[in-house]
Amino acid sequence: MSSIRTVMALCVVLALAAPAAAEILNGPFESKVVRVLDGDTIVVRARIWLKQDVETLVRVRGVDTPESGSRAKCEAERAKALEATRFTQAAILAGSSVWLVKVEPDKYGGRVLAQVILPDNRDLAAMLLAAGHARPYLGAARAGWCSP
Repeated sequence: MSSIRTVMALCVVLALAAPAAAEILNGPFESKVVRVLDGDTIVVRARIWLKQDVETLVRVRGVDTPESGSRAKCEAERAKALEATRFTQAAILAGSSVWLVKVEPDKYGGRVLAQVILPDNRDLAAMLLAAGHARPYLGAARAGWCSP
């Protein structure tokens, strides 16, 4: 019985991560926040079936925040990334619930793309944009965060 559950969970994860799939699951799906990775990426645990939880990476739909660590192109981008990450951490604490809407595979694979709605019905992407921690992003080439 345990192996059937494992296979089912693996199938769901693979289906969500498959870049060729154009399917969108409208939701909303309640998920528990495990941790915030950066300004526009979180890890959630979602119940997919009775007693079946899946942990997955979620990229916030519609925004791009600065890159951190070795992916940052300059020190200013690293600093902006830290600010964006702290903003997202303050907005959604680990262990709290969020609602995922319009869930689909992310084009880079390994995570899903979704609109993230907080328990008070605020949209995380809109909050990041309003606070200046993100730019609109629809999947095209991203602009840099470093001054010329």
